Amino acid sequence: MTPCPQLKLGLPKGSLEDATIDLFARSGWKIRRNLRNYFPEINDPEITARLCRVQEIPTYIEEGILDCGLTGKDWIMEIGAKVTVVSDLVYSKASNRPARWVLAVDGESGVTRPEQLEGKRVATELLGVTRRYFKEKGINVNVQYSWGATEAKVVEGLADAIVEVTETGTTIRAHGLKIIDDVLVSNTQLIASAAAWADPWKRAKIEQLDLLLQGALRAESLVGLKMNVPADKLEGVVSILPSLNSPTISSLQNNSWCAVEIVVNTDTVRDLIPALRARGAEGIIEYSLNKVL
Repeated sequence: MTPCPQLKLGLPKGSLEDATIDLFARSGWKIRRNLRNYFPEINDPEITARLCRVQEIPTYIEEGILDCGLTGKDWIMEIGAKVTVVSDLVYSKASNRPARWVLAVDGESGVTRPEQLEGKRVATELLGVTRRYFKEKGINVNVQYSWGATEAKVVEGLADAIVEVTETGTTIRAHGLKIIDDVLVSNTQLIASAAAWADPWKRAKIEQLDLLLQGALRAESLVGLKMNVPADKLEGVVSILPSLNSPTISSLQNNSWCAVEIVVNTDTVRDLIPALRARGAEGIIEYSLNKVL
C-alpha cells in the first residue's frame, strides 16, 4: 500500500498556542495535545503537527525540517529566514489585532523621542530588528538581550529603555513605562519552505489550510440574520440591510410574507435589529458562523 503523503506543520507553542488550536478547530482540524511530547494529534492523516517555539519555526521551515507553519512576522524578520509567506493571519491570545514592538522608557523621565537615547542601554528579545531600527535612525545605543521580564528592566535600573511586544499597551503602562515609538507592527503569518511550495501536492494542502483558516477568521466578525418580513414592507427592510452581498429573499407559503437572510458585521447587530423590528421584520434569528469563504 502506498503511504499517505504528509505535510509537516509547525504550530506555535506558548502564548499563541491556545488561540491557534482554537482557530484550527473552527477551520475543521481538531488538534489534541499530548502532555508527554511536542507531537499533537490532528484529525487529518495528511498532516503531522509539531509544537515549536514561535522563534524557531522560521528556521525549521527554511531548513526544510518543517514544510509550513505559523509564526510571527517579527521573528521571520529577526532571523532573516528565506521562506514563502503564504498569508497574514491576524489573530492573537487577547484580540484580533496586530502586535506592536514598541520603544518604551520610564514614564517619569523626560525622554519623548528616540534620539534622546543616544549612548543609552536598550533591553529587548528582538535584537536584530531593534539594532536595525536604531541604525536607520542614526542613533548609537547599546542593545542588550533580555532573557525575560523585559518591562522590569527599566524599573530595576538595568536599562534606560526597552523594546517589547504589546497589543494594547496595558502591561507597559502597568510597569510605569510610556511608549515613545513603534519599532515594528507584527502579526502571525502562514509560511512555507521553498521545497514545499514547489511541490504540487504540498502546495495544494497548504493552500487548503490557508483558505479555511482565513474563512474562520473572517467569520469571527460576522453573524447571520434570518427574519420574516411582510411583502408590503420588504423594500423598507432591505434598504437598511448592510449585507456582504445582496440578501437572500424567498417567498413563504403565505405569499404576503417573505423570508430574508443576510450576513452582517457583529458590531452593527445591536443597532440593526431594533431598526428591522421598527420596519416590520419579525421572527428575527441571529446565528454564529464557523467560516465565511
